[in-house]
Order: sequence, then structure tokens, then C-alpha cells
Amino acid sequence: MTKRAFVTGVTGQDGSYLAELLLRKGYEVHGLVRRTSTVARTRIDHLHRPDDPSPQFFLHYGDITDALRLRDLLERIEPDEVYNLAAQSHVRVSFDEPAFTVEVTGMGAVNLLEAVRRMKKPAKFYQASSSEMFGKVAEVPQSEKTPLHPRSPYGCAKAFAYYQAINYREAYGMFACNGILFNHESPRRGESFVTRKISRAAARIKLGLQDKLSLGNLDAKRDWGFAPDYVDAMWRMLQHREPDDYVVATGETHSVGEFLEKAFTRVGLSWRDHVVLDPKFERPSEVDLLLGDASKARRVLDWEPHTLFDELVAVMVDSDLELAKKES
Repeated sequence: MTKRAFVTGVTGQDGSYLAELLLRKGYEVHGLVRRTSTVARTRIDHLHRPDDPSPQFFLHYGDITDALRLRDLLERIEPDEVYNLAAQSHVRVSFDEPAFTVEVTGMGAVNLLEAVRRMKKPAKFYQASSSEMFGKVAEVPQSEKTPLHPRSPYGCAKAFAYYQAINYREAYGMFACNGILFNHESPRRGESFVTRKISRAAARIKLGLQDKLSLGNLDAKRDWGFAPDYVDAMWRMLQHREPDDYVVATGETHSVGEFLEKAFTRVGLSWRDHVVLDPKFERPSEVDLLLGDASKARRVLDWEPHTLFDELVAVMVDSDLELAKKES
């Protein structure tokens, strides 16, 4: 029998890679998209073909903040698995729009959990949690047992959603899992995120399409992985016999400055000739060091990251070079 999945945030980086993975595994995939005046679905255009005689990929209008719409959709679709990837996911922006971030990232998860709970046959539930919940870290590396100390409205909203998933699991016996994902990137990363901002600028500067790149804190250290590897971990969590929470990370940490150095070296340039430090890109409260311990995911889920830092930077810069060539 064909499995059916419901994915929020399907037009984003993770949602598009997860949809691809599920379709390869034979799933019928249903994605939630917001109705907007302009259509921004470039990451999933190749999956959604209206002329397909036997479609396996479907899009539905709705919003994670609309609890009634979510209940209606899940009652009609009756998915076996629900993946909540929807969020206002930009940490710096969350300081400017804290209430909106909490409504979407925090309460949105509650809306979806409640919709799943009310299904006639409850689905397995995946909540996209974040390493930003660790914030001012109590220990290095961070594991599932590390205390949370978020340092942004985004991190606080994610912590709220994280505990809600645990509460629904314990209170109602729901199969609800948290994937505590550390930073994960790809050529599909949004252009406002620092890694993609760097890879895109390196490519465009190389081809003479721009001259300068403005950045904030270059000393912040992150555990950076490859998004397609991480969506595989999401899927594995919902295939395990018991629901649980898992850190997903590479176990390596690198600074923004290191990413910058690797990216500009890839195109034969020195970043010091082109980068301008601008305080407006710094956070009011910074998360200085994130380094994940994914030994539980390795042991229980048999999961491994396959693309590490150097290859990740190369993949992103090479992809942006091809895009810049088309632009030029």
C-alpha cells in the first residue's frame, strides 16, 4: 500500500529535498503552500507537473497559522506521516519580527500537532527542531541531553515547539519526533542566509557582477552539514519503531570566516579584497559556538552525514557559478 506524507514548508530548502526523497521511496506526497500574489516555487517546479497522468505530488493552499484549514486537510488527505518544516527560519529577522516568528514557528507547530491528534488514524509526526535552541551552550558538544538556552526569538519559538511535540507524545501517546538539526546548507539555501550569501557573492564577484559583500560576525562557529543528508535523517526517525528525539549534525565546527575563506579560494579570490563588515548584520545576542553530537542518530537510526564542510562549500560555490554565468 502506498504511503502518504504531508509536508509543511515544502517550497523551502528542506521541504524540496524531503519531497524528492519521499517520491523516490514511492510515497504520495502532499505539500502545504501559502497563497501569495507572486509564485515562488522554483525548488519544487520539477516535481509538480500538472500534465502528469499519474501524479504522486500534490500541493494544497493553506497556512500553518490556520488551525481549521490544517484539520480539514489532514482529515481529507489522511497521511501516514506529517513533517512540519514550516517556520520563519531566519534568526536575525526574528529579532525584527518576534511576534510573527513565535506565531508561525511556535504556535504553527501546536496547530499541526492538534490537527494530527484529532485524525481518526493519527499520523506519525516530525517536528523540525533546531540547534539554535542550545543558544548559550552549557556544554560542547551538544547532545539530546544538553540544557536549552535559546538566544533569539527564533530559538525560543523552536524550543516551545520542541517541548510541545514531547508533550503531545507523552500526554496522548502520539508518535512525535524532534529532529534537532544543526545548520545544514545546499545550493537551494535561501539567499539571505550567510552561507548562500557568501557562495553567491563569491561567484558573482568572480564574474564581475558585484564588487562587495557585507557581513556581520565572522567568528561565530557552526556545525554545517548538507541538507539532503539531513532530510534522510528526518525520514529515518519516522521509520523507527519508537518515537524519540535526535541531534543531527556532522560533529565538526567551522567559523563563518572559514566558510568565507574556502568559498573565495574556490574562485581564486581573496575575500579580504571584497568583504565589508557591517554591524547591522550582527545579532543583539550571539550564539558563539554550535557543535553537535549525533552519536544517538548514528547508533539508533544508522544515519551518517556523507557531505562534510569542504565538499559542501565547493558544491554551493560551483552551483552559484553556474547561476552567475546565466545571469551574466
